[in-house]
Amino acid sequence: MKKIAIINGPNLNLLGTREPEIYGKETLADIRKRCEKKARELSVKLDFRQSNHEGELIDWIQEAGREASGLIINPAGFGHSSVAMMDALLAIPIPAVEVHLSNIFRREEFRHHTYTSRAVRGIISGFGGLGYVMALEAVAGK
Repeated sequence: MKKIAIINGPNLNLLGTREPEIYGKETLADIRKRCEKKARELSVKLDFRQSNHEGELIDWIQEAGREASGLIINPAGFGHSSVAMMDALLAIPIPAVEVHLSNIFRREEFRHHTYTSRAVRGIISGFGGLGYVMALEAVAGK
């Protein structure tokens, strides 16, 4: 069975209460349940994680490169600043998709660019939690 890693960056543990007018009312636990349902439909195994620590996220990206067949990453704020996360993504041999809950291109100008986007197959932005399901379908190859 294929294993897909889903890695979530800083402040995503606050979903549902943090700026719901931008990020919605869905919690990260709600998104995880949605992804687990889709994973069952696609016959893939999920490894779903969240951290507020850049080094831990980089370790998980490297681990996914060794143990998973695909990666979905929401780098959150680190996408706009972390060359190290970009380098980790460039170093892994599996397809990766970047997800953002909000449409980063309709927000502040500094959010229009992510370093991590250089290292992924594609970006899904602006569809809330549904973006994870879309990314799961893309990474699973269905």
